[in-house]
Amino acid sequence: MANRKGDRRERELVNRLDEAGFAVMRAPASGGATTRELPDVLAGNGEAFYAIEAKSSAGDPIYLTGEEVEALVYFARNFGAKARIGVRFDREDWYFFHPGDLYTTDGGNYRVKKETALAEGEGFESFVGGSKQSRLG
Repeated sequence: MANRKGDRRERELVNRLDEAGFAVMRAPASGGATTRELPDVLAGNGEAFYAIEAKSSAGDPIYLTGEEVEALVYFARNFGAKARIGVRFDREDWYFFHPGDLYTTDGGNYRVKKETALAEGEGFESFVGGSKQSRLG
């Protein structure tokens, strides 16, 4: 059930980014379908290029393993994209963090609390540049 909700949230993020004028794709090989560590979403608009690890929660803190974050940073660097962690809590919008801005636990993992996302995360409109690109019609 959690995977279906996570998949739905990833598709929601892809659709929102598309509506904001980004070329975007969800990496179907993320989540264990391959031995290569890939981000959940790749998005670019000709000016900004992102590799995004997307996580959602009903309200509990979101945890990422050190390996997940390291793989994201490695991929983004090699791909020429900016690594971002996208988090969404129920009844809230998406918030984005640079991996270096996340709280690191004693065990070397990463955590985002809902309060932190709301207070310190970059909101969706700011993340996409605040305005939608015009489309050719």
